[in-house]
Order: sequence, then structure tokens, then C-alpha cells
Amino acid sequence: METGCRSQQGEPFVHPLSNPGAAGICPEMLEVAEEANRAGDFNLAAEIYSSLQADLQQPDRGLCLRKADSLTRAGRISEALDPYCTAASLDKLRPEELPILVETIARTLQEKELSILAATNGTSSSSGEDDWIEGNGECEVDEALDLFSCSLCKCLLHEPTTVECGHTFCKRCLEEETVKECTLCKHTLDNKDGLPNGLRLNVVLSGLLDKLFATESRARKFWIEGEVLWKNQNLSEALEKYDAAVDLVPSSGRLLFQRAELNMEMRNFSKAVQDTSSLCRTKPLWTKAHYLKASALRKADRNDEALQEYLICLALKPDWTKVKLEAQKVLSELFSSVFENEDRPTPLHPLQGGLASRLIKPGVLLRSLRPLTQRPGSSSQDSDISVNKHAPVDNSSFRLSIVAPGKSDPAAEEGCTKSLAVVLAALPASPSGLKRKHGSDVPSETFNPPSKQLRPDEVSGSQTLGSVCGGKIVPADLLDSGDMECSLCMRLFYEPVATPCGHTFCLKCLERCMDHNPNCPLCKENLAEYLATRGYNKTLLMEEVLQRYLGDELNERKKIHEEEMTELSNLKQEVPVFVCTMAFPTIPCPLHVFEPRYRLMIRRSMETGTKQFGMCIADELKGFADFGCMLQVRDVKFFPDGRSVVDTIGVSRFKVLSHGQRDGYNTAKIEYLEDKKVEGEELVELVKLHDSVYDQANGWFTSLKDNMKSQILSHFGHLPSKDPDPQGSPCGPAWCWWLLAVLPLENRAQLTILSMTSLKERLIAIRRVLIFVTRKRPR
Repeated sequence: METGCRSQQGEPFVHPLSNPGAAGICPEMLEVAEEANRAGDFNLAAEIYSSLQADLQQPDRGLCLRKADSLTRAGRISEALDPYCTAASLDKLRPEELPILVETIARTLQEKELSILAATNGTSSSSGEDDWIEGNGECEVDEALDLFSCSLCKCLLHEPTTVECGHTFCKRCLEEETVKECTLCKHTLDNKDGLPNGLRLNVVLSGLLDKLFATESRARKFWIEGEVLWKNQNLSEALEKYDAAVDLVPSSGRLLFQRAELNMEMRNFSKAVQDTSSLCRTKPLWTKAHYLKASALRKADRNDEALQEYLICLALKPDWTKVKLEAQKVLSELFSSVFENEDRPTPLHPLQGGLASRLIKPGVLLRSLRPLTQRPGSSSQDSDISVNKHAPVDNSSFRLSIVAPGKSDPAAEEGCTKSLAVVLAALPASPSGLKRKHGSDVPSETFNPPSKQLRPDEVSGSQTLGSVCGGKIVPADLLDSGDMECSLCMRLFYEPVATPCGHTFCLKCLERCMDHNPNCPLCKENLAEYLATRGYNKTLLMEEVLQRYLGDELNERKKIHEEEMTELSNLKQEVPVFVCTMAFPTIPCPLHVFEPRYRLMIRRSMETGTKQFGMCIADELKGFADFGCMLQVRDVKFFPDGRSVVDTIGVSRFKVLSHGQRDGYNTAKIEYLEDKKVEGEELVELVKLHDSVYDQANGWFTSLKDNMKSQILSHFGHLPSKDPDPQGSPCGPAWCWWLLAVLPLENRAQLTILSMTSLKERLIAIRRVLIFVTRKRPR
């Protein structure tokens, strides 16, 4: 039990005794003290250790450390300094002997100070605090994720590049070899994006960023140039770029952090301390900033201040083992430095005077220590720390005078003066409220979280745009509809799409251009592969910008588009007409579409949701015939060069009332045709005629040669069955149209039968044709 000094978390920490068998140390009392520790009665344990120590001729180092740890666990940190100092005077304190002191101070700081700070400055996670408060030890985002931020580097977009999935990133981020997929939609990224010259800037977004965030964009440019120079070990030039960037956006946390790291590498430790101090004041809950500041202070031999930062890190993140060990190491060095230049004295009896009597000035820093150093119910007079309330704030005069045992000479006392109390006095102070002064004497600032971008409905009076860098406010009138205008239709972007070459167009405008030519309308870059993949995904960032800042204009643009779609979907007033071949109701009609005008026509029929268009044969005088058949699109298969095969089937007949054109293809105002129904004796005669003609048609098909049957079956399928109700469909029995499609008739003859609204007349005409083809067939 007495030989080890390590313990599991949550168990009392046991230090080895210097002489476990020494007279005066009662094993039973030791066991009672340890049991009190295990039960959580640390005050009782400390009293037992004190009584055991009083019975000894010389202080026992192990007992001193056990007493100090018990006092620390009890929250009596200022009282615990005496036995810690006594132990340090006997032998140098080792880092592994100080975990209780470090953990307790950090926990007290967390409970008494940081919880108040978080409650004051971060009352709601929805405010964006969670974006930059570190949660898992990783470097948090020091600026709230913004509309114009890259989701890869979390900074303002630099050289914005839109990939085929529609998301936008910094070009430099996409060129990293480790970036294989979109972080937002997991789409696999091709870093060359199908172009011989690699990724291209989004021209519209690049201009928009330069306009809205001119200062921040310049700063980001200097920042990236500095990173490149740093990577190439041109440190002095890199620092110049960072300085230029910080001058433009001094409130950028990540920029200050990187400049501090660069100064560390260049051994400019004082400058690194200045940067990290500014960062810790504005973002007091960013653990990595406190850790970097502690590292810089350590390099600058300012260990007392470094300890403060390490303990703040632990208060923010208690399970950070690396920092805990560093804090223990620094604290052990601070304790040991009190005695390292003195001859090791002969220890006095522990009850003879206060080993850690203090002459501390000023009291301004110490007042923040009261909740930590004083026991509940005690007053300021009860504390062994005397405060000079009117002393000026001067870190150089803030000293702990430790009288080594056996020494009473004031000169010797002055020679042992150290700054350990500076650390312990200032530890529990709030990161934002404590004026921790050092060489630069930088004043404290009020904590101010990064400003967030406001939505239009959150802004009163003149609308504003919140910048991603430094909280700058950009006037909303800087963004107008002219910045977001399609160069093809000269209207506000609707469903904006960025090509691989970086230009942006309305989706519909781009598709119409690609119908005619697989090149970019602006730069003439060949986009054949882009056309082949049909990767027309909307640029999501531009969609969001339009919705957020040009909402009224976008609604008007959307209204115009919807009116156009409504007009196109009216299949009576303006029906698109494909002028090609004869089509019949219920009969499949596969089409090979390659002309640009018909590509547009088919696409519009799909976009409107009607999926229908008219089919007519050509007419030399009118352009197309006066009768036709409506086709329903069942499937479309696109080819890389823009051609398509469209699977359609006839649904109804129509008569053309007027001819017209729209965007290069024919249109018509139509009326639909339906068969006239009969009743009584006429119906009986119609049924008899229907059955007779059907039998005649079936006999003709059966008599055909096998090769002809196979061709007909492969194109049109089997002869439909006889309909029990010939008048059940407005277009008549399906088998009539099947037969009309396979009979060897000229288009004009087929058109005449198609236009008939009397089923009787149509059956008579079909019977005549059957009689004719039967007689003409060779025997």
C-alpha cells in the first residue's frame, strides 16, 4: 500500500512514505486516513496526516504530499500549498506527484468560471457557438459556417469551383489528392472533371465574391499564398503574406492561429504569444488556441503563464491527457524552482511557522481566486493570503515569498521570491474577464462571438449581408439582379447550371444550346462529354443566393416560367406537332430524335408532365396534315451526342384547327375526334359488320407467309382480340388500328381512314382494302 504513488481515476492518490517503518507513524492511523479518502472525507484525512506529521522529528515527504492531496481534494487549495512546498524543499517534486492538484484546479475553474462564461455567451447552440467550441479535441471552426464558405476548408470560398453534383468548393481544396468525394452529397469527384485543363473557376460566383467580400477575398488570397510559401519553407515571405491578410481581417481566428504557428516555427515566441492572446480573448472557449498559447509561453520561458493556459485547456477538455501531463510538468518545475538555487535546508518542524507565508501584490488578480481558495463559510480574513486592495496592477510586483526551512534572513527570503503565486492566484479567473498581463500588457476585451449572417427576414430596415470573415456587414444593395443574369436569355437565372468550363446558364437555356452544338455558348469549350453524361445539376450555392437575397425577383422569374409551362401543357390551344409518319391509337410508335427542334419539343413535353405531343404526316402546302394522332411518351433513351430514341404509343386522334410554330417546331390548335355512337337496329348491323370484318382480317393474317408474320409480330405484336363492345372506346376497336398500321396502304389512304368518325364507314373501308390485298396477293 505504501510503495506506489499511482492510482486509478476516482481512487485516492497514495504517495510512498519516506520511511514507512519510522517511529511515530502509526499504520492504523494511516489506514484510517486512506479509508477517509476513499469515503470522500478529505478534511478528516488531512487532519490525520497533520497529526501524524506533528509526531515526527523531521517532516516526512510522503505524508506532506498525502496531506496536500487531501486538502486539494477538499477544495482547500491555498492551504495545500504549505505541504506541497515542504515536500518540494525535501526533494524535487515530480510531475507524476501532482495530478490531484492539476485536476482539482482545472475542475474548479470549469465549475466556477467557465460554466458562467458559457451560460453568458453561449446560451443557445442555435446561435452558432457549437460550430467553434471544440468538442472532440479537433480544431474547431472559428467562424460560423456561412453561405459563402467552402465545406472542405471552412473558409471563405477562394477561386470557387462548382463540380458536377452542383456543390461549390475552393479550387485549391478540390485539387488535394485526399479529396475523393463531395463532403455534402458523397458524389465521387473527378479532379479533372472531364476537361483537358482541369477544374475551372465558376465565373459568376468568383465575380460575386469579389464584389460582396472585396477585403475578405484579398485577405484569403494572401492567406493561401502564405500557406504555399510556408509549405515551401519560405518562412519570412510567408509571414509577410500572413501579416497582410491579418491587416485586412484582424478578427479571423483561424488566420491568427496559423500566423501564431508560423511564428512558433520561426521562433518568434513573443509574437506568437501576442496572436494567441488576442485569439483567447475573442474566443475564450477554443481549447486549441489556449494550448498553442501555452506552448508559445513555454518556449518563451514564461512557465507561470503557460500553466494558466494548460489549466484552462483542461477545464475546457478534462480528458486531454497530453495537456494534463504538460501542466503537471510545468507545475513541478515551478515548485522546484523555488529551491533550485538554494542550499537544501534542514527542515523545521511542520508546525513551526508558515512555510508558504505570502506577500502577494496586487489583490486585483487574487480576488478572482476567492471562490477557489476559500473554504465555504470562511471570510477573507480566514485565508492565509493577504490582499492589498489598493495595490496597482503590476505583474512584476506580484510575488510569492517562500521562506525555506531554517532561513529567517530577509535577504535570503528575497532571494527565494518566485512567481508561483501569480499562477495559482490567477488560475480560476474567467478567460474573458481576467486581465492576465505580461510583457506586452495587452488589455482584456469583452467576449464577442463571431457575427452570423442574417436572413432577409431577420433584418430590419435596410437588408444586410453578414460576411464570413470578421463579422463585416455588407450592404444588400451591392447585390442586384444584374449580377445573376443569364447571358443567353438575359433574365435572372432560373435553375442555374455551371458548365465544367466555369460558365453559368439557366438549365433550359443551356439544354437548348446543347441541342444545336456541344460547345459552351461563351468560351466555345467542347462539352461533348458533359453532354454525354447529361450532368445538368443545378448550382446549389447560386440557388441559395437567389432565394435568400433576390427572393422577389426570383419569385417573379419563377412565375414567368410557370406561365410558360402552363401554356405548353395546354394540349388543345398549342399542341407540339412532330411531322414525320402516320400514327394510330393504341399502336406503338418508336421515334429516333436527332433534330434540335424536336429535342426541345420532346424535352418540354416531359418537363410539363403531359408527356404527349401530336404526330402528323407532311403536307406540301400547309406543312403538316389536318389530321393526326396524339402520342404518349413511355420512355426516352439519350445517347452521348444528344440524340434519343423515344418510345411512344398512340392515344387519341385529333383534327387541326390552325397551324403554328414555336421555337422552331410546329404547333397546332386542335380538337379531339371521337366515333359517333349508334343504337337500335344500326347497332345490331354494326356488330354484325364488326364481327365479319374481324374474321376476314384474321383470315388474311393467318394466310400470310411465315417471314411476313414474323416481321409484323416483331414490330406491332399480335392481332388484338375482338372487342365485345365495338363502341366501348372513343376511337373504336384496337384491332382496327393494328390492321390499318400493317396493311400495305399509302399514308394518304391511312389518313382518310384515321379521320373518319363513323366506325361503320371505317369498317367498310378496311373490308375493301382486305378484299383488294387478298386478290392482289400471288397464288
